[in-house]
Amino acid sequence: MPVDRRRLGAISRRLAKAYGTPPPPRHLPPIDELVLTVLSQHTSDTNRDRAYADLRRRFTTWDDVADAPLPALARAIRRGGLGPTKAVRIRAMLRGVRESGVTLDERTFTGMPDPKLWDTLVALPGVGPKTAACVLLFSLDRPYFPVDTHVHRVARRLGLVSPRAGAVAVQAEFQATVPPEQMYELHMNLIRHGRAVCVALRPRCSECVLATLCPRVGVTDAR
Repeated sequence: MPVDRRRLGAISRRLAKAYGTPPPPRHLPPIDELVLTVLSQHTSDTNRDRAYADLRRRFTTWDDVADAPLPALARAIRRGGLGPTKAVRIRAMLRGVRESGVTLDERTFTGMPDPKLWDTLVALPGVGPKTAACVLLFSLDRPYFPVDTHVHRVARRLGLVSPRAGAVAVQAEFQATVPPEQMYELHMNLIRHGRAVCVALRPRCSECVLATLCPRVGVTDAR
């Protein structure tokens, strides 16, 4: 079902009032953002950043990472959790980039138009739409809307998408509906709301600034 633009606008305004303007994007080089996104899975932001810093200290270039033995790579990122699993994914991604004829440096992907870059990213081993959108939005300020577990949960609870909609479908709907200049702020504020209030097991509906817009609460007011 299409996202209701009016309700989405009301949600965006309330979240902005509650959480303020999020910090600016990291703007890491795209290849760095790609690796960082893998390191962020199933861990905290703090441990993700520690693992990334350890990786960069241990290996001088991304080619070194692509050529590293998996045990050495897993040890370098162990503070981020799931080191052996993430090592396999990171090395496969980097090798996939090289095999596509793209060099591994800070300019990787920067000159590609959006559709080509999207197709290139999702063709890499282990890279799905969320990871590709993170690279495009956070690194290059391009209008793509990553949908993580928090965004997915909040969007379904608010009735913005079907309760059965998968994350890929939700991402496509948001990319088609959210104005490009609002994508980063809304993405970040939905994550903050999902972590602080609209949590998975016991959502704090009595504290929610979106309560009157939420079907779970039972009152709708799209002002």
